[in-house]
Amino acid sequence: MDLSVIKFSSEDCGTCHKMSHYDSKVISELGCEFINVMLQDTVAYRKYRKVLLSKYPNKEGMGWPTYLVVSEPDGEYQILGEIKGGMPKGDFRIALSKIIEDI
Repeated sequence: MDLSVIKFSSEDCGTCHKMSHYDSKVISELGCEFINVMLQDTVAYRKYRKVLLSKYPNKEGMGWPTYLVVSEPDGEYQILGEIKGGMPKGDFRIALSKIIEDI
């Protein structure tokens, strides 16, 4: 199954910026497509807004950043897992690996 990981973040989020140094690399190494959606990037946000709002209709309870693991992000997507908030590179790799293994 082809999986994508959509990262929802903000330019104003220090944790989001810190994780950007390794998140895309880890995601690629684990065989997933990385999609970076900054809330300030209106084109990308509009494209993937429906995915985010299906999980967080009013954005309440989401972490910064929020990573959603999805199949078919540009079509009839299905959210298969999520990672909320910042964490060290090793912990991020373990969390994402567990989601992928459980699919």
